[in-house]
Amino acid sequence: MVRAVIAEDEPQARRTLRGYLSGVDWIELAGEAGDGASAVRLVDDVEPDLLFLDVRLPELTGLEVIEHIRHRPALVFTTAHDRFALAAFELGALDYLLKPFGAERFGRMLERVRAHIDVPGAPDAVERTRMALSSMPLRRLFARQGARIVPIPVESIRRVQAAGDYTEVHCATGRFLLHVSLADLLSRLDPERFRQVHRSHIVNLDQVREMKPYDERRLLIALEGGEEILASRKASEELRRLVH
Repeated sequence: MVRAVIAEDEPQARRTLRGYLSGVDWIELAGEAGDGASAVRLVDDVEPDLLFLDVRLPELTGLEVIEHIRHRPALVFTTAHDRFALAAFELGALDYLLKPFGAERFGRMLERVRAHIDVPGAPDAVERTRMALSSMPLRRLFARQGARIVPIPVESIRRVQAAGDYTEVHCATGRFLLHVSLADLLSRLDPERFRQVHRSHIVNLDQVREMKPYDERRLLIALEGGEEILASRKASEELRRLVH
């Protein structure tokens, strides 16, 4: 039996979650909290397997709750609009529910939760999210691959490419899709290693095999693995300054 706690300040959202959970025979609701401080006390007292956590809570935000709790449950964010919650989800949490959500979306979330809990030694959701929210440069990303969540060491990343609301992370082991903007991801990467060379591309300078002139103003960047990226004029000027 999976024991769950709801940390949500909106009464209607709590009722919705409570109602959906009442029909799940493998989850037991172990408690509810309506603010961040109460959520910290409840989680550390009850020690649930699963925490439904609103990103915006009074007293302590959901993200501050993560910083304060000692216990480490699997995390499912709930949010009405907070874009950062989606980024934090891809970098740390198990899933998110964008309010208002229905039974179908709740069911897909349950499938992910069950697959995660059934995997021995699954990555620690709280620790992953703490890393995602730290002010230090990220040391690894986490991406979903089927039912699994896999780590991507940042040193293995060759390049990152914008793909609409997503980014494609390219590394030696394959291509991974993250629901986070290129700008948000760049802000969390080591600026000594990662450079934005085009409005749609970030490259890992440690993965650059060579740079050669493409025309009078721009450089063509050749990466390990054979990929080539054409740098913008501004980025080419900045890259040229690195060798002076």
